[in-house]
Amino acid sequence: MIIDPRYHTLAKGLTGFSTALKPGERVLIDAFDVPDAMVIALIRAARERGAHPYVNLNRARISRELMLGADEAQYAPHAEVELKRMQKMDAYIALRGSENIFETSDIPADRVQLVSRLMKPVLDYRVNSTKWVVLRWPTASMAQQAAMSTEKFEDFYFRVCTLDYARMIPGMKALKTLMEKTDRVHIKGPGTDLTFSIKGIGARECGGQRNIPDGEVFSCPVKDSVEGYIQYNAPTVYLGTSFDQIRLEFKQGRIVQATAATPAMTKRLNAVLDSDPGARFIGEFALGFNPHILEPMRDILFDEKIAGSFHFTPGQAYEGVGNGNKSQVHWDMVSIQRPEYGGGEVWFDGKLIRKDGLFVPKSLQKLNPEYLLGT
Repeated sequence: MIIDPRYHTLAKGLTGFSTALKPGERVLIDAFDVPDAMVIALIRAARERGAHPYVNLNRARISRELMLGADEAQYAPHAEVELKRMQKMDAYIALRGSENIFETSDIPADRVQLVSRLMKPVLDYRVNSTKWVVLRWPTASMAQQAAMSTEKFEDFYFRVCTLDYARMIPGMKALKTLMEKTDRVHIKGPGTDLTFSIKGIGARECGGQRNIPDGEVFSCPVKDSVEGYIQYNAPTVYLGTSFDQIRLEFKQGRIVQATAATPAMTKRLNAVLDSDPGARFIGEFALGFNPHILEPMRDILFDEKIAGSFHFTPGQAYEGVGNGNKSQVHWDMVSIQRPEYGGGEVWFDGKLIRKDGLFVPKSLQKLNPEYLLGT
């Protein structure tokens, strides 16, 4: 089989820098609508490191058909089997392609919530107990989302995914340290005036070892500390449904009002936020800084890393860097603060940290595009 050399480069990065596979470790390769050649490249890269690869192949249209008739009797045993398998793994690599990002948009909300609830222990174990990395796969559908030709998007994709992520390390460490010392955060921008505390929460660096593409440092608000309002300016897709112009208002940490661009979007948005009590509280706050990613494309693994952005996430908080909020929802909603998107400011304890998408303190300037791109 002739394999694109870029596949081998990416596979070596995923099994090396991202998951650091060791001899004898088991890795589950979870492939969603991905070319066989890329899966084979990953198998070979894992074996070169002495690891034992396992493969799970998924197809979106088949998954949709199963979920359309989902019930407890079907998915409870399935979740048990998947959890047992995950508990045998040391690492997890997921490649998620999609010919149609709206493939699941017509699945009833109650079926989606049922599957999410039953499969949540599998997700929790994978996130908290394995070395893992998740990435999208470039498709014509994604190229359409990005308003690019397929060839141009593929070039963009491999440029982003094979970025020298080690170059992010000094700036990420500095931002992590600063977040861990910070109490009050104030975010200002068009339609946005948010205040909250991150005191005692901690922070985590994400520079190619969890998601590809990557480029963020995240923390989490103290659960009841969020006050104010936010107008997100990046479109988003959640559970197969597209949303625009989401606006959230907070009192004592809870989302008390939520609207979107149309009445139908607003109704669906509130249905998601009413999935469980934790869905109306925030589980993550993060600053994004990938220098190659500048525009939203309705794909969260890309959009949450946009240079000069932040995301403020309703739902589940991460263990270890979180406020203990529990939910089946984890929805990364993104706002971009570069000048062409209206600008904005991020303040930590009364000190300006980022203005119009660029970090201000000298210790954080290594997260600005000029440094990360080596220009």
